[in-house]
Amino acid sequence: MTNNQLSPELFRVIDANLNRLREGIRVVEDIVRYRDNNKELAQKLKLLRHKTKIKETLEILKERDSVNDVLRSTIKSELNRSDISSIIIANFKRAEESARVLEELYKLFSAEYSENFKYIRYELYTLEKEILI
Repeated sequence: MTNNQLSPELFRVIDANLNRLREGIRVVEDIVRYRDNNKELAQKLKLLRHKTKIKETLEILKERDSVNDVLRSTIKSELNRSDISSIIIANFKRAEESARVLEELYKLFSAEYSENFKYIRYELYTLEKEILI
């Protein structure tokens, strides 16, 4: 990846979505690992989370500006969770949406990364159904 292909603002989008993707997967992973003692599903989620790694971490990290994020404040709906299933659903949706953003942005210069995030998204769809149904 070079700075000529993506602007610093898009590096921020990538950074934020990588974080959301990993965090969403991690929340679900920890629930199925510690609450459910489900080694198989926890392992699948862990392996998927590890597939989110990219080579350009430091380059993207340089553009992080979480202090000035215009939507940093928590909104009321983010505080409402009725049960553990609602937490799992919210975190799957967060991860799936972030994977889609990354898939689309990486179409600009890396088909390999784009396909990786597409793969992650579809695996999340499958795991979401397996865990919640």
